[in-house]
Amino acid sequence: MTDPKLLHRIRSLCTPRQPQPTAIEPQLEPLAEIQAVLFDIYGTLLISASGDIGLGGEQARAPRLGEILGAAELDASRLTEAQRQLDLGAYLEAGIQTRQAQARSHGIRYPEIDILALWETLLAGAGLQPTPQQVQRIALEYECRINPVWTMPGVADLLAALRQRGLAMGIVSNAQFYTPLILEALLGAPPEILGLDPALSVWSYVLGEAKPSTRPYEIALAGLAQAHGLRPHQVLYVGNDRRNDIWPAGQLGMRTALFAGDARSLRLYEQDRTLAGVAPDRVLTALAQIPRILA
Repeated sequence: MTDPKLLHRIRSLCTPRQPQPTAIEPQLEPLAEIQAVLFDIYGTLLISASGDIGLGGEQARAPRLGEILGAAELDASRLTEAQRQLDLGAYLEAGIQTRQAQARSHGIRYPEIDILALWETLLAGAGLQPTPQQVQRIALEYECRINPVWTMPGVADLLAALRQRGLAMGIVSNAQFYTPLILEALLGAPPEILGLDPALSVWSYVLGEAKPSTRPYEIALAGLAQAHGLRPHQVLYVGNDRRNDIWPAGQLGMRTALFAGDARSLRLYEQDRTLAGVAPDRVLTALAQIPRILA
């Protein structure tokens, strides 16, 4: 069961925002044989200034530890002044890099960390022993401040339209535990009720591996093959990032649509030579355009 207090807190911290238009022209010719649609989250279904999960806090001034504990309604009176003023952005970024380096040494090229484990280490070092629920609240308070998000226009209507058409839907996203909670809080229902099949959804924090690795996509494709008998060319992947989304999905034979609906999160990597020749099958500037390209 989802903790209703976390959903309430997400709704309190998130405020409506609008995407910033791009100068990209949409390409909306219909695609044949598409029977399933997989989505990225940040910058695609959610408006996000960072275009990804915030984690280290590089997109905004990171709150101090005392500030976050107070917001999470936890007693910080035993902390020293230095602990209260701890720069969480720098601490978390260093911890993320250390854990990613450890994972790479074990052969994971694109590792994903578990942000809750990192917070537990931080808080234990400060002499605190919060409950698992309190650690979730702290991590959520931090994320919603350094990476504020809102639903992309048309998300609910799009998911309803694709459900009505009988298309299989899922998620392949770099994420943390709070990502599906944010979807539930802002869209009014958990992802599976919205039509996003758990068997077709891969969250990086669960897998321990992040995009642009092809492994998350491979797992989703395996689920589609087993549950629906679908092959990669029958699957459309929609994402805002040419490196993390279009490149790996295309490598596996999926059809791809670049979501260019928000200038803040559109990631083209035009100077990246490793992406030479990588192009989406279609380009979207609004989620409402997706049904038009599904012949």
